[in-house]
Amino acid sequence: MAAYLIANIDVTDPAAYEEYRARVPAVIRKHGGEYVVRGGNVEIAEGSWKPSRLVVLRFADMAAAQSFYNDPEYAPLKKLRQRASTGDIVFVEGA
Repeated sequence: MAAYLIANIDVTDPAAYEEYRARVPAVIRKHGGEYVVRGGNVEIAEGSWKPSRLVVLRFADMAAAQSFYNDPEYAPLKKLRQRASTGDIVFVEGA
């Protein structure tokens, strides 16, 4: 079953975040992941959630999604993202 990494990111250091954005796609592809959503306009339909920058990645399964997130090659990029932004990340299985 496919798995998705869903992130709501609030960029605090745009220059550093641009470096992250440039370097992370190769690691995502290494694990068979692909972008479904990468930023873009958000329109609130209901509720109080006000996401800043939404990113959705699709992987073949939960193991592949977690393998990406825990990859030692991603570790320095994760630290870069965490320095350049704040946010929330979840994994979810779905169709």
